[in-house]
Amino acid sequence: MFGLRPPNLLVRRSVRFEDVSPVRPFRWSRGESYFAGWYWAATTGRHVGYESWLERDRLMLLDYEPQVVGIASQPFWLHWWDGQRERRHAPDFFARCTDGSAVVVDVRADERIEPRDAEVFDITGQVCALVGWQFERLGTADPVLLSNLRWLSRYRHRRCLNPAIAIRLWEVFATPGPLMAEADAAGDRLATLPVLFHLLWTRELTAEDVSAVLLGADTMVRHRGGSQ
Repeated sequence: MFGLRPPNLLVRRSVRFEDVSPVRPFRWSRGESYFAGWYWAATTGRHVGYESWLERDRLMLLDYEPQVVGIASQPFWLHWWDGQRERRHAPDFFARCTDGSAVVVDVRADERIEPRDAEVFDITGQVCALVGWQFERLGTADPVLLSNLRWLSRYRHRRCLNPAIAIRLWEVFATPGPLMAEADAAGDRLATLPVLFHLLWTRELTAEDVSAVLLGADTMVRHRGGSQ
């Protein structure tokens, strides 16, 4: 029987875990098969750490999710007794949602989950349930969606948003149309495309089948509130 003690509820309500610093440093080691780094999140305007490319991909997906308003990495230590010794685990990410709810995320590819890892994820899920948080263990994301978002994420910064061009693009895409032809109709391609990609990142514009088909000149795009 695991020794689970629910966290102090007063502390849980008062601590904004989406704003905390990582509880442990990120490791960079020559010759390792993983790569740690920092990702600039448009959601928060701050850098968030990751310890592998898989974590970076999942972090980018969190940043793309409109319901997420806050993200932190390695937000806290979780301690428990496994019947033989004290154990601890720092989840990969904490995300705050627009409705105030929270999601704790651990990232591990399905094929790399050992019994010991499964035990840790199970305990983490139990503790999150005790304090009213959602827990997700996420693996490798869809490769087509990732490819599209890696491209769009290059334009996630608000410096890519030109309000005048954005208005023209909203007008053009009020009726669905092909990405490149309608971007040209809105103005010079070099000026309109960065704004168009930014609006696709923020979902003010939506692309057809972004999770199934790679973005291209003929991708159908529409305004979020436009006609079908």
